[in-house]
Amino acid sequence: MEQFLQQLASGLANGAIYAALALALVMIYVSTDHINFAQGEMAMFSTYISWQLMSWGADFWVAFVAAVAFSFVMGVTIERVILRPLHSAPVLSIIVVFIGLLAIFNSVAGAIWSYLIKSFPSPFPKSDFGIAGVIGAHQLGVVLVTLVVLGLLFVFFRFTPLGLAMRAAAQNPQMARLVGVRVDWMLALGWGLAASVGAVAGIMVAHIVYLDPNMMGGILLYAFASALVGGISSPGGAVAGGFIVGVLENMVAYAGNQIEKATGVYIIGNGEKLTVALIIVIVVLTVKPAGLFGRVVVKRV
Repeated sequence: MEQFLQQLASGLANGAIYAALALALVMIYVSTDHINFAQGEMAMFSTYISWQLMSWGADFWVAFVAAVAFSFVMGVTIERVILRPLHSAPVLSIIVVFIGLLAIFNSVAGAIWSYLIKSFPSPFPKSDFGIAGVIGAHQLGVVLVTLVVLGLLFVFFRFTPLGLAMRAAAQNPQMARLVGVRVDWMLALGWGLAASVGAVAGIMVAHIVYLDPNMMGGILLYAFASALVGGISSPGGAVAGGFIVGVLENMVAYAGNQIEKATGVYIIGNGEKLTVALIIVIVVLTVKPAGLFGRVVVKRV
């Protein structure tokens, strides 16, 4: 039973990371109808910024806030400088730009900080956090920090005038312009917020996977799977999808290990977790293409 609870808790901690990055992907998709393939590399680069500040003597949380702020400015700048001229460009051109950004962030991070794996500190003391035998201090801290960030985003988009304007600009740009919303700047702010949320995911997971320029590659795939499972057009669905994928991948691997112990036959284990996530995506999209919480959009032609 204790091992089951450990796997469940670990799945929730992983799911919190997937949920944050999946939300960043969905925020971009809802406003632009494009998937930002560089989202993981942007988060990685911001994580290096926080690591560099800490190596210079800054406190973890000071470096955390500074890296998130840097990410916001980076996201706004990318949207205004690089993507703004491409609004009328073919979809393939935009995809190539995203892939190019991925390669640029990865290579620049490697050139500045090298490709050697670095340890990343955890701000959560074991004496204050964690449940012995079930969930570690850092895992519990990751869940709490992610939930706080997601809660703040919910309040911002639901109850503040700026958040409501950003939602209007993403859902119906033409009508938003008619009521005086500066749609172009709302989209840029959306990019900034998405980059900030991604930075939170990167900083929280770096202690677990260690820091290197390729650290977010697999996590981005999990986040993409989470967004598709929850609904690529549903921010709340992306968050739910992150926790679903995080828990399911651990539970399937746990069940495979238990079967192997009981029968001696290896079926599936920790090495096939990514395969499990992709199978989940295929099943969900086959049964419900819009995702579990997405909406089916019917267009009259």
